[in-house]
Amino acid sequence: MKILVTGANGQLGSELKAFSANYPDFVFDFTDLAELDITNKTACANYIRSCAPYAVINCAAYTAVDKAETEKEKAHLLNVEAVENLTKASEQVGAYFIHISTDYVFDGKSYMPYAESDATCPQSEYGRSKELGEKVALRYEKSMIVRTAWLYSSFGNNFVKTMIRLGSERRELNVVFDQTGTPTYAGDLASALLQIIDKIAKGEKHFVAGIYHYSNEGVCSWYDFACSIMELKGLDCKVNPIETKDYPTPAQRPPFSVLNKAKIKAAYGIEINRWETSLKKMIQEQGR
Repeated sequence: MKILVTGANGQLGSELKAFSANYPDFVFDFTDLAELDITNKTACANYIRSCAPYAVINCAAYTAVDKAETEKEKAHLLNVEAVENLTKASEQVGAYFIHISTDYVFDGKSYMPYAESDATCPQSEYGRSKELGEKVALRYEKSMIVRTAWLYSSFGNNFVKTMIRLGSERRELNVVFDQTGTPTYAGDLASALLQIIDKIAKGEKHFVAGIYHYSNEGVCSWYDFACSIMELKGLDCKVNPIETKDYPTPAQRPPFSVLNKAKIKAAYGIEINRWETSLKKMIQEQGR
């Protein structure tokens, strides 16, 4: 059985490549723009028809949160139109479609972890484009949306790698403390996605379409996250807590991004690590 992965050069796609060796029963087709332009409807349909995958994992997205405020068309093209292309092409061959989404579909004004059934209310162009992409994907009866938050990895650009670089260059840094969420190691998410597909393929679990949440366990602020990174890396860099108003950005960030993962754990028997455990593992492996 073949698994088609789009956006394979990003954080999650790269982690899926790393974990693919653990699943010899699957044949993986990792694609990015050079292999498949998902914004081209015809090319998308032809590629997936010839590939005939068992499942499609869409890791591709426009993720430049601040730029999306002025590059609305680009965000819509990748986060909505491309999703529609992939969904329709997957439907033509009967493939399961797994689409990665984000906590930015919420306004972040809750005080309880967000469940999949909670109302969405995106506050940024990025969030609005991802919300529309979800709606497009869910028109197909074999679509699964997996929302995640605060993603980081050994690959690509992310908060952890930025903090390590800046912490090595500076004596102190300012990081917001009034935005709360859960760091998510892309390696853990990649492993969870492949476990789900494997269990479905083996008949151990039934595919249930709809929206699911996945992040690591626990809660922290960006300030707490940064402090942990400095400590684990042994960096002599002081982290100063500041308020969001003192670090203005074009796009509004959700002040509360904690996700309730009960649904995905119950449906697919997924065990989830605490964020501290996974951060330590990632940094240790990066240092080897």
